Amino acid sequence: MPSLHLSGLDTQRYFSAHELARARSFNRGEQALYVLSLAAQVAALVVLVRLLPRSVRSMGLGRIASGIVAGMVLLVTLWFVALPFSLVGLWWQHHWGLGPFDVVAWLVSQWSTLGPEAIFAMATIVLLVGTAGRFRRWWLVAAPIVVVFAAFFAFVSGWLAALASHPLHDPALKADVVRLERIEHVQGTPVRVQDVSSWTDQANAFTVGFGPSTHVVLWDTVLDERFSRAEQNVVIAHELGHVRSRHIPKAIGWTALIILPTLWLLAIATRRRGGVGDPANLPYVFLVLTVLTLLAAPLENAVSRRYEAEADWRALNAMRDPAADTSLFQEFGRSSLEEANPPLLDYLWLENHPTIAQRIAMAQAWEKRNR
Repeated sequence: MPSLHLSGLDTQRYFSAHELARARSFNRGEQALYVLSLAAQVAALVVLVRLLPRSVRSMGLGRIASGIVAGMVLLVTLWFVALPFSLVGLWWQHHWGLGPFDVVAWLVSQWSTLGPEAIFAMATIVLLVGTAGRFRRWWLVAAPIVVVFAAFFAFVSGWLAALASHPLHDPALKADVVRLERIEHVQGTPVRVQDVSSWTDQANAFTVGFGPSTHVVLWDTVLDERFSRAEQNVVIAHELGHVRSRHIPKAIGWTALIILPTLWLLAIATRRRGGVGDPANLPYVFLVLTVLTLLAAPLENAVSRRYEAEADWRALNAMRDPAADTSLFQEFGRSSLEEANPPLLDYLWLENHPTIAQRIAMAQAWEKRNR
């Protein structure tokens, strides 16, 4: 696979000046909403750092029970603080023609992920409060358990995604899936469809789960008339490339690498306030984790971009059709208003996929190598 540092692509060969300007304007709004939402959540945490500890200490409950109550307050508060920005984001997409402004359909679509994520978050809170209250070097105990939690959540997510989707019905595409699975050596991987067209026109697909829970899920918007069969096959080959490369287990491995130093820094940051073992410190714990997550985002995005580029390269080798790759990414730019060359800060902190320009340049590099 060539280096991800593919540059020099003349995007005006693939997009008109009007299309580039539309994508730029749309993404400036998306970036502003992200910054405002993050600022609002940080402000909410600062307020809770001042107000919540007194309430938690006055409950008279045990450490674990107090941690559960405080954790629930934090999770619900942050969800409601983020909700207006999510709804404005939904309207912003509608304003630019990327889908209907159907709030009810959007909210219904969120429940399939919100429940499991909340359970995972609460289990992690109980783990941190419990171990920090019992062990001096609690991060050494908690880190491997958090990794086990993450692996379990990633595994179960595969089955949950299957429940929220339905089988692929198109006989021609089903035959293509069998062929591509054979090429990628991942025979028997279920490819399913999730209906999202009630709240968005944007196209997407993802791989979820690992081992027996592995599933590839296509949004139904990938299967509409905007995309040719060859382009749909590129999407499927890309996702099967993730399965072939075992990217989800590798992502769990990255979690194992970063979780110990993260928990150690958390212990240092909260030591003067009584440590993570005091449930009253949970708002401050969340605040510190928000800052650490923000600082780690460029590294995490770089790893993700590498995985996505590897899946793109596998799709090129499986399909041997760089023209289909190029036309697919051009359509992504038009139908989802993805910016071909986003600004550097956006690229570092918000982009977990290679840019459209990089992906088209990779197709060109593949074609040159295999000409």
